[in-house]
Amino acid sequence: MKQSDIKDLSAAELQGKLGELQKTYADLKSAHAISPIENPLQIRTVRRSIARVATELSKRELQ
Repeated sequence: MKQSDIKDLSAAELQGKLGELQKTYADLKSAHAISPIENPLQIRTVRRSIARVATELSKRELQ
């Protein structure tokens, strides 16, 4: 998810997206632990998206 997409979302949508991304990350990690997934770079992409969304949420809380 790009930063420009994240800035357009409301705080409630960001909370929902964060939960969704965290579930996806947990699923990818467990699937990769059992047997290697086809594209392990997905794990990094999802982890970075989680960080972007979390950063935007904390940034909005400080304002």
